[in-house]
Amino acid sequence: MTENEAGIYVTIVSEQGERDVANARIMDDDLWLPVDALPEALGWTLKPEGLCREAVCIPLPRGHEDSYAANGFVNASAFWRLTDRCATRSAAGDIWVFGANARERAGALLSLEAPDFTLPDLSGRMHSLSDYRGRKIYLVTWASW
Repeated sequence: MTENEAGIYVTIVSEQGERDVANARIMDDDLWLPVDALPEALGWTLKPEGLCREAVCIPLPRGHEDSYAANGFVNASAFWRLTDRCATRSAAGDIWVFGANARERAGALLSLEAPDFTLPDLSGRMHSLSDYRGRKIYLVTWASW
């Protein structure tokens, strides 16, 4: 990675939520994020031992460290592939979605509990799924597309 690639503004969608990141770079279909944007965007931090999240650290492959971290940037999409997670982007490269791996998704399905979310009813009053925990509910969804 060279210093003169122009930074762009991207939106990251992950389990951390939706985050806007300035000064990101796309090179060879990979997304490079500034090191200081990585924790908020994806929940990982670059440390000498590798990329870390809480007590878990994943070392960068020996001899290929520059393919994952260089010049104050981290190759987020390459790291995601390294950890068997899926990442995809819009055609323009301005929106990136980082998903969980199959093992994480399978673990979440074992509980048979839907993740909490909050939506308005037809009157605009907000309802959270957690408000109905322990009760059976019937949820109807619709989309115009």
